[in-house]
Amino acid sequence: MASKLPLKRTIYTGTFIHSLSLDAIEVVEHGIIGVDEKGVIAFVEKGDTHAEPKETVRSRHGWEEWETVRMGDGTSTTFFFPGFVDTHIHASQLPNAGIFGKSTLLSWLHTYTFPLESSLATLPRASTVYNHAVASTLRHGTTTAAYFATTHVPATTLLASICHERGQRAFIGRCNMDSHIHPAYYKDADAESALRDTRDSIKAIKEVDDGEGLVVPILTPRFAPSCTAELLSGLGELQKETGLRVQTHISENLSEVALVQQLFPEQSSYTEVYDTHGLLGPETVLAHACHLSKEEVQLVKARGASVSHCPVSNSYLGSGLCPVRELLQAGIPVGLGTDVSGGWSCSILAAAREAGGVSRLRTYAEKEARYGAEQGKGEVEREHMKLSVEECLFLATRGGAECLGLGRTVGAFEVGMEWDAQLVDLGAETREDGSGGRGGVALWGGEGWEERVAKWVYCGDERNTRRVWVRGREGVKDVGSRVVSDTYADVMKC
Repeated sequence: MASKLPLKRTIYTGTFIHSLSLDAIEVVEHGIIGVDEKGVIAFVEKGDTHAEPKETVRSRHGWEEWETVRMGDGTSTTFFFPGFVDTHIHASQLPNAGIFGKSTLLSWLHTYTFPLESSLATLPRASTVYNHAVASTLRHGTTTAAYFATTHVPATTLLASICHERGQRAFIGRCNMDSHIHPAYYKDADAESALRDTRDSIKAIKEVDDGEGLVVPILTPRFAPSCTAELLSGLGELQKETGLRVQTHISENLSEVALVQQLFPEQSSYTEVYDTHGLLGPETVLAHACHLSKEEVQLVKARGASVSHCPVSNSYLGSGLCPVRELLQAGIPVGLGTDVSGGWSCSILAAAREAGGVSRLRTYAEKEARYGAEQGKGEVEREHMKLSVEECLFLATRGGAECLGLGRTVGAFEVGMEWDAQLVDLGAETREDGSGGRGGVALWGGEGWEERVAKWVYCGDERNTRRVWVRGREGVKDVGSRVVSDTYADVMKC
């Protein structure tokens, strides 16, 4: 993926699955998708089982030369799916994945997170961690990631370089944190130095990307308690000046919410803190949002901000249950985040299955005071909280893309979108000797696409992801699918 050799026109043939809307997926068997030299989808042909692909491409679209990628073994258990979008992940924290102790958010930060992140001031250490992070997320099918780095400008630039080298679409943020709540060994000296380093980081990341628009900077106040009012205001002004996107945390944990009230008594809520300082707008992605009041939900909606739902982290740090259904009903864009290392996996597939589980758990929560449970929700209303497989996959792709301003660029297979995709293989049907399947997925025969996709969501893992492309360039490759070079005189053989 490091190679910048020109792309060739490529057609992809097989089964394609993507989200049409929040609650509907489309399955196209015997489909053909043409991707041009810029990695953009030029045409989509659906379900023509009788036409010869070569003649279809030539007669309908005027292409004379291209390469072809076919599904691996021609079975109906392999399909193309849009690349996942991770709207919230701490690349610096991968070494701590799975380590929680008995801590909750604030004690976990001081016990595990800050010591680890401070160690990435050393570039060899940062290189090891960041190469692992980017390789791992790509292997799990994540083609776009919004990364929190650390306070260190050189290490943050290194993360951007690794994403660019490996070809992952990424938003890279240097963490801003000048508050007294941080240990002296790991914090910005003051607001002035934090803003200066952030400007330096923005410049360096833009130089790495060199105008490609694949790896871009994102303003990153770690969370409100991490920043003084002066720093938050400065970042708000910087956002207005640059138009960059903003990522931060909000209402993850009740102790955190109380701390915000203590540190910012002038504002009536956590959300108002960001709004007051110019950091709440259409460019803002708010991670967690487990404990927003109704008034805060309306403010987030009014400002056009979005939410990154991080169900794995919220569950395992005991932070709370995000009211995703209510956020969606309010018209707030919602995507998924792995939130490593609060989350134990960098897999958006794992986040999707956990999102479904958390939504089901919410139906049995006895107290949801912020959303009227004290009056008692009816059974129908409670059931409506549940997220379906289709909805979880939407959040994992199109929902996340919308959060990051990429809703017309990635997340689905439509003409004009870029080819960010993964090839998923569920393996052969289970045989008498017990063999078959792939990864944790076992097929028993007779499953329709609805059941196959559900098995992938709830039983699948990175072993099912055979190949990954970002903007038409391949980042993860398995030997399971065929590439054929086609010219006018060639005859395609299957």
